[in-house]
Amino acid sequence: MSHRKLRFLSIYFLSIFIVFGFVFTHQVAAVNPSSVGVNIAPPNPAPFENTTITLNSYSNNLDSVLITWFVNEKNTLSGIGRKSFSLTAPAAGEEATVRARIDLPEGAIEIRVVIRPNSMVLLWQANDSYVPPFYKGKALPTADTEIKVVAMPEIKNVSPKNMVYTWKRDYTADQGASGYGKNSYIYVNDYLENSSTVSVIASTIEGASSESSINIGAVEPKISFYKKDNDFGIVWEKALENGHQVVGEEVLVAVPYFLSPKNLLHPSLMWSWFINNSLIAVQGGRKDFLPLKIEAGTSGTSLIRLQIENRDRIFQTANKEISVGF
Repeated sequence: MSHRKLRFLSIYFLSIFIVFGFVFTHQVAAVNPSSVGVNIAPPNPAPFENTTITLNSYSNNLDSVLITWFVNEKNTLSGIGRKSFSLTAPAAGEEATVRARIDLPEGAIEIRVVIRPNSMVLLWQANDSYVPPFYKGKALPTADTEIKVVAMPEIKNVSPKNMVYTWKRDYTADQGASGYGKNSYIYVNDYLENSSTVSVIASTIEGASSESSINIGAVEPKISFYKKDNDFGIVWEKALENGHQVVGEEVLVAVPYFLSPKNLLHPSLMWSWFINNSLIAVQGGRKDFLPLKIEAGTSGTSLIRLQIENRDRIFQTANKEISVGF
């Protein structure tokens, strides 16, 4: 992967969830092949995960017949009534061919299963969640936040663009978002739910597939206060706490983490500043800046409070108060 691609991933998707898919082909030869079914657990084994294959039949008593199991054509297990067989799944991108020979009274049946674990990388981001410049964490979703999930399956010799994607949100299929080449999924977080489960199956025309799911939780937006220094600008290294001392003239900067939209000057955001529970008007064009000026010879404490409401998303609100001394 090029340096440019690595940089792209680090900028847009700061959290990576790696899960694994599974693909198998089922081939039956000899007498009456439809009389025997196959169950695989787990249905989507990860690389090196213990996997069990179980045979079942409604028309034949498999408990009384000889069943022989082969892995990559090596005789591994044989015996009367050996309906189940366990093995360790191979590494991602590799495959193991399991063949079961069932000696029924009317003839032999062979079941062939190919286990090929495929890796799937799911990346997600909150499209319109605000974080300040140089913030080292991830922008998290809150109520009514737009979230984008990108699937990056790794199925051998197949480009992700040439796969069919089936997306589900909270176990309900989204037909409009599913289809050929649709490896991304966008939805708006439900304000009534604390989290959403997004799952996807990526499949090829040859029948190979990989699937995964992730749970994306929501948080409450929060406000932090910082000091704007005349010489060094905003001091991001330390948020202000109760008891902060104001000397002379100072600018208090409010940062609403995870609020939407990202543009803090957007007209949908209503900023209300209070000093000692009295609403005040903030001068200037910056709603997030509160200029403070302490008159010489005065001392005491004041309670500063900020309330931010999104008029377009009524469940997005944030409050913060701090006591300052002077």
